[in-house]
Amino acid sequence: MSRMQNAVIASVKTALGWVPAQWLPGGTPDPLIGRSAAIGRQDNRLDGPAKVGGLARFSAEVPLQRLSYAALVYSSIVRGRITRLDTAAAEATPGVILVMTHRNMPRIGLVPLIGVTDLSAVGNSSLPILQDATIRYNGQVVAAVVAETQEQADHAASLIEIDYAAEPGKTRFEEAKTDARTPASILIEKNHVSVGNAERELAAAAHRVDNVYRTPGQNHNAIELHAVTVAWDGDSLVVHDTIQMVASSAKALAKLFGLKKDKVRVLSPFVGGGFGGKGLWDHQVVAVAAAKLAGRPLRLVLSREGVYRIVGGRSPSEQRVALGADADGRFTAIVHTGYSIMPPHGACPEQYSLCTRALYRSKSFEILQRHLDLDIVPNTYMRAPGEAIGTFAVECAVDELAHEMGIDPIELRRRNEPDRHPIHGSPFSQRALIQAYEQGAARFGWVRRQAEPGTLRDGEWRIGLGCASGSFPYARMPGANVRLTLRSDGSATIASSAQEMGMGTATVQVQHAADRLGLPVEAIGFELGDSALPAGPMAGGSSQTVSLAAAIMAASEKLTAELLRLAGNDSPLAGLRAGDVRLLDGGIGAIEDPSRHESYRSILARAARDEIVVDAAGSAPLEMLKFAMHSSSAIFCEVRVSDVTGEIRVERMLGSFDCGTILNPKTAASQFRGGMIMGLGLALTEETLFDERSGRIMNATLADYHIPVHLDVPEIEVMWTGIADPRSPLGARGIGEIGITGVGAAIANAVFNATGKRVRELPITLDKLL
Repeated sequence: MSRMQNAVIASVKTALGWVPAQWLPGGTPDPLIGRSAAIGRQDNRLDGPAKVGGLARFSAEVPLQRLSYAALVYSSIVRGRITRLDTAAAEATPGVILVMTHRNMPRIGLVPLIGVTDLSAVGNSSLPILQDATIRYNGQVVAAVVAETQEQADHAASLIEIDYAAEPGKTRFEEAKTDARTPASILIEKNHVSVGNAERELAAAAHRVDNVYRTPGQNHNAIELHAVTVAWDGDSLVVHDTIQMVASSAKALAKLFGLKKDKVRVLSPFVGGGFGGKGLWDHQVVAVAAAKLAGRPLRLVLSREGVYRIVGGRSPSEQRVALGADADGRFTAIVHTGYSIMPPHGACPEQYSLCTRALYRSKSFEILQRHLDLDIVPNTYMRAPGEAIGTFAVECAVDELAHEMGIDPIELRRRNEPDRHPIHGSPFSQRALIQAYEQGAARFGWVRRQAEPGTLRDGEWRIGLGCASGSFPYARMPGANVRLTLRSDGSATIASSAQEMGMGTATVQVQHAADRLGLPVEAIGFELGDSALPAGPMAGGSSQTVSLAAAIMAASEKLTAELLRLAGNDSPLAGLRAGDVRLLDGGIGAIEDPSRHESYRSILARAARDEIVVDAAGSAPLEMLKFAMHSSSAIFCEVRVSDVTGEIRVERMLGSFDCGTILNPKTAASQFRGGMIMGLGLALTEETLFDERSGRIMNATLADYHIPVHLDVPEIEVMWTGIADPRSPLGARGIGEIGITGVGAAIANAVFNATGKRVRELPITLDKLL
């Protein structure tokens, strides 16, 4: 573990102060592991009926009196200055309330960049927003029009005339490599890892592969467009937003506009897809400022093209992966280096090398990432950022080495399975990737695979089978807070500003709270998506579920202490301490003597209380300090490739996962399948076409940027080991992003098995096979 990680976790521990003993490294596991009732059940989504019935209200659907509408104007050059800005025609258009440019935009500071230690920092870019005439990338917001209707705003925006003094910009990936930066760290991991002499070991290896893999940029395409509805009331601000980080967004907006924290309220009860792109971008800041100037509530919905212009996506990458092995197939060298884009004003590295550190043991390692500085909208996190494309490169290389050696690809992986973290030597908290492979291979029918490419055929179709591993780190965010309210009627409510993006946050936490409190699911309510509630963690990094679980666990401990205090000496619980009891059957009972039990109703009635309210924060994530914690996947794929056209058809996929306790099989299967479908797009269709001459995205519509549609999606089967992680709340780890990791490589490896042709550049299109 790096010194930086130690410092981060130490600072978190100091900030939080309270650390329950059971979460100290090496402490006892969560008592709910193996004792669940609602957990593990295939409950339906609690928000399902509201969404199906059209009752769920999203940020662009909030009705407000005197609501106005906004449209944005984007720059058409990559770098330079505005020399003429004529807004007269727009301002004279019927219905126009305001035209806002850098000339009348309120003076504000820079959005604080998203980070690990500052949880109120949520920005993806530190560039000024409508503060001057300087253009810094093609697509930058240069004006906003506010009108009575959306149509009036859109029309008026088209009438604004702008002249520029263009300057040379940095737009070419290859040229930028000359001045590439080598950051000291990637997120909180040391960037340059050198163990032994990997280049020397590679040169001396009995078997080796050494190739370059390329992945394109990709853009976010959530079903719900980025949208915000803003209303000022004096110096108070209410923002209805589609965002993955409710609490921290409210803090950032308060700081940006010089408001007290309690004067800003952000609401986002439902988010129609996020995947990393629904953070704080320029449009929210512009909308807040424009609403203030206009003196009216305002709604701003980005067009699909607007999302491409000002919301970042996945960075392009060029990765060198080299593997050396001895005669028995034991790795002697792993080299993973490369380039991706992250300008200095960005905050989100494409951490493609991090997965390599945990997947395989090797005698030596050489791992290094370099950042390119281009004049573009900063990239941001996109489902399994880094790992999704990093596993493409590494797992294709493993498949290539297995073929070169004449070893089954699963067997080669088994021979190099680590028993501890390969780099820093920490023990794994729980790891059963080989078991996931064995179970997946049996279910998938891996025995059908033929080692010689092109052996399996069906008429014009060549049939291929491929597999790949995936890895995504466990993360539990500090600063997860909940409010637990227990009422005298035996019902309870959990409240947190956490987000619901479609993964079933409320559903699984209600199941969890039911088991934690010993109440039926029907008695539990969950309030979320409001910054006025206790600050929850952001929905990102596959971390929200365990972060909230730790906070609920802490709240239940506080509740237990308060109930014992209220019970007093007249209770069958008299004389018992918190460690002697547990919450079950609608009350508290002694662990050693179940007959010593009293219901919540009884305790509150005798205390003449209608309810008990406790606020609690999750403990510091100290389990991450001592143990290597990763969710893992074994992905299997079968493809058909046409001899005539080169068309690729994915026939079926299977994901076998090792992710700790599965809290709700129904919602989990949906998460796994959704990730695998995104992996299908990563492998075969998705590509942001960037014009290096103008610095402009050329395919900024869903007509030109191809995501998988229903006919592209094959039969997808998912399964899991279900082995609890004893070091995490509920024994769970994150599952939101592990589904996509490994999919790109599994498809590429299946294509090779069908055709004998290696495609090392995504997406795999038919022109690369002909």
